[in-house]
Amino acid sequence: MLGLPFAVGALVFALITVWLISLLRSKSTLLKEDAIIGTVFTPMLALGVVLISVTPSQTDLNHILFGNLLGVTDQDLIQVAILSAVTVVIAYLKRRDLTVFAFDPMHARSVGISPQVIGALLLTLLAITVVAALQAVGITLVVSMLTIPGVSARLFTSWIWHMLWISPLIAMAATVLGVFVSYALDTSTGGTIVLAQALFFALAYCFAPQGLIARYRRRR
Repeated sequence: MLGLPFAVGALVFALITVWLISLLRSKSTLLKEDAIIGTVFTPMLALGVVLISVTPSQTDLNHILFGNLLGVTDQDLIQVAILSAVTVVIAYLKRRDLTVFAFDPMHARSVGISPQVIGALLLTLLAITVVAALQAVGITLVVSMLTIPGVSARLFTSWIWHMLWISPLIAMAATVLGVFVSYALDTSTGGTIVLAQALFFALAYCFAPQGLIARYRRRR
């Protein structure tokens, strides 16, 4: 679909982006993290669009922005499998450090874990995940694909290890539902998958153990 050169270039620029974010976050106390992400991410995306516009290529911007799940080739699947395997292995080996850093950076520093190093590692894993998902759903929808399952899982449990199981299950269920619905309605596959995830989040927000109805009952 997008090809190996594109995947390599996307990975390189994604790593540059997350390292810039990590550097600015560690050096600045005035700027919030979300502001830094928006400030760095948007120009890097614009740079990619400019490079494509001035360089003769067959790359379709619609595939980059919105993906083309039904057009994924065997080569794309191999790329996704390799990047996913690398991410899973590193995350598993550093799972304890990542958990401590995510919940209490000060405690991580006190036990000998460098918040800067482990934060850069986390952003690097995020960049690899984005490049892997980019092959299927595009940059516009990949943010929702990364966020919504985790947020939905948080409404079911406060245990991180339970979240790590619930989140992929929600993502897989929403993907299967989105593919079938997009086929039946002849709609964008990637967009329909994200809408399916939004539906799962709405159901979790209302009916999960830590959802709206449960909180209302506890107040009563």
